[in-house]
Amino acid sequence: MRKKAFFKRSRRTVALALAGGLVAAGGLTACGSSSSSSGSGSSGGLPTVTMMVGGIDKQIYLPYELADRLGYYKKYGVKMKLSTESAGGVGAEDAMASGQVDMAGAWYIHTIDFQLKHKDVISLAQLSGAPGERVLCSKKSGVTSAAGFAGKSIGVTDLGSGTDDLILMLAAHNHLSTSQFHRVGVGDGSTLLAALQKGRVDCAITTQPTVNGVEKAGAGTSVIDLATTAGVNKWMGGAWPSAAVLTLKSWATSHEATAQKVVDALVATMHWINTHSAADIANALPATYVSNGLTTKADYIAALAQDKAQFLPDGIMPANGPATVLETAKVDGTVKGQTVDISKTYTNKYALAANKAEGFPVSSGSGG
Repeated sequence: MRKKAFFKRSRRTVALALAGGLVAAGGLTACGSSSSSSGSGSSGGLPTVTMMVGGIDKQIYLPYELADRLGYYKKYGVKMKLSTESAGGVGAEDAMASGQVDMAGAWYIHTIDFQLKHKDVISLAQLSGAPGERVLCSKKSGVTSAAGFAGKSIGVTDLGSGTDDLILMLAAHNHLSTSQFHRVGVGDGSTLLAALQKGRVDCAITTQPTVNGVEKAGAGTSVIDLATTAGVNKWMGGAWPSAAVLTLKSWATSHEATAQKVVDALVATMHWINTHSAADIANALPATYVSNGLTTKADYIAALAQDKAQFLPDGIMPANGPATVLETAKVDGTVKGQTVDISKTYTNKYALAANKAEGFPVSSGSGG
């Protein structure tokens, strides 16, 4: 039986196994640490906020760490304690919803999951308009689009994960039922690469830097781009907002000023990303994120330059993004006839205030 996406959606293995296990860099606390949720605490006169990220060394989640490396959390008045979810551990969004941390750096789609579970989780800022994933297929598979999934084995992070949802959505767009192809949980990084090399799967969906590692090894080539806004418009029918700043609405309401400071820092980071090169971004990140067993720094930079368009410059939710994501939730079975109030899953007020304060331009395609 397929496990419910509510529990499994973000339990991804981190793209790289560093030094025998995932280690949070730069003094970050690891998933499952004793760091407690605060928000109202302070350090050196600054309010302290804890945030867990769903794989902090992945390119799709780089803004959270980059904001720290740029000194923006401190600049905008908050002491941020970052941590990362680990393979088999509690998902970042579940850690936030249960009060282990104040915020989660995770996909927007979780807000829909939580609404159905009567948990009032909201996105305070939207950092990407695409999930940052690519579907890689071996040459012998003959697959060149989602229509070719029929009769094939497709690797996903795990069943019920966000990548599983995306594969189901792609299949549905091509009128394929789940009985017409096989989904296999292969993780990411080296386990995904091995699954392709050994022919366990014909295709697999993953992010950078795993994409680069697979292509360098000759195990697969990218056939479906879900890593850029242009790609998701082509394959998904619209922007698919992904990386977000998630928290309980009750926490945001009781910590309005602190929540605004966090969004101020991340919106400034998104503008910095938009106005700097992939090389500049890589140079600002921890060395272990950009150069390791799966990728060289040069390859990391090339991959980031290719996929940099996934990042939104202003933190504003794309106008039609929530509707596209809701459609995914209906296709994957998360939403089964229930009513979802999309207006309660996100807010633009913090991002709008952040942009106004700094005089940053705001996208005309924003929603809400």
